[in-house]
Amino acid sequence: MSYLYPSITINGREVSLYDIVHQAAAANSEFEVSTFNFIRRWLRNESTFEIHTSGSTGTPKKIVITRSQMVVSARMTEHALKLQAGYTALVCLNTQYIAGQMMLVRCFTTGMRIMAIDPNANPLASIPADVHIDFTAWVPYQVYEILASPQANRLNAVRYSIIGGAPLNREAIQALQQYSCRFFATYGMTETISHIALQSLNGNAPSPVFQALPGISIYTDARGCLVIEAPHLPERIVTNDLVEMKEKDSFVWLGRWDNIINSGGVKIIPEKVEQAAGEVLSKCGVNRSFFIAAKPDSKLGQKIILLLEGKDDVESIPRELIYKEFKQAVSAYEIPRDIIVVEQFAYTNTGKIDRRKTIEMITNRS
Repeated sequence: MSYLYPSITINGREVSLYDIVHQAAAANSEFEVSTFNFIRRWLRNESTFEIHTSGSTGTPKKIVITRSQMVVSARMTEHALKLQAGYTALVCLNTQYIAGQMMLVRCFTTGMRIMAIDPNANPLASIPADVHIDFTAWVPYQVYEILASPQANRLNAVRYSIIGGAPLNREAIQALQQYSCRFFATYGMTETISHIALQSLNGNAPSPVFQALPGISIYTDARGCLVIEAPHLPERIVTNDLVEMKEKDSFVWLGRWDNIINSGGVKIIPEKVEQAAGEVLSKCGVNRSFFIAAKPDSKLGQKIILLLEGKDDVESIPRELIYKEFKQAVSAYEIPRDIIVVEQFAYTNTGKIDRRKTIEMITNRS
């Protein structure tokens, strides 16, 4: 496949594609190694790629996908966002995984210039102030860090941003409304070869729903979980994502079926409670990573708990006030029965909270 440019920019220096393909380019970080390796294989027209899943919903595994599948996925995003040859794309996600690799594929298929930097909390801090970015992909923690940084105003110099890996909190979504950059949340997974649906977060048409990309067919199974059929997938994918269908091609994501908590016979979706928890903690002056989970309970079967990351500082965690605010924000069944502080959550290699491992940590210590 031909490419418009003879080189890429990576960590502030120009590296020729000739040197990358012929293994003459020196890599100065693990990110550069994985980026050069993928580019080399792509430009040598390899037909299959072994991809690692992140492990956020189970044991990490390897799957094999084809070059043509990746090209079809990239074209769907190109058409949905009207990406153009000549754009500059910022690649700042781990290129060992599908999200980072698909950013590279989109550049090759569309003809966008590659600007790559080692993944970090605030990629904009590493980019010269006069550089304009047309397209990029973030994970939520990068968005949070940028919004809280001196580089926040530079988001106006970005044309399109897609955000995936986990839902953004309400505060961040509200903050994005002031920027001219168009932000889209993505829905997808390694098995779907990146995202298959986009949600407009700001601009003239913000939306609470995910819109499937052209050519994608979606519906729900008996559990209410999303089922996906797509021209680039060899078989339908039955997910564990609970959704509310709005139209035949749009949906609201509710949470994970395998995260459902059964407390006293009432089924509770923790992700729904987390939406309220973000506002509760903000009102209480608690700015920490958190999630809702469950512990075994002799009476209820499972009881809801709120997990907070960091030190168990009595002054910074006003438990009674948190409980009081929860009573105003959620139903009686959804109020956490306990607040547990974990000094350090477990995280996946892609920066997402590993709920399963974190819960195992607190179970083993109790």
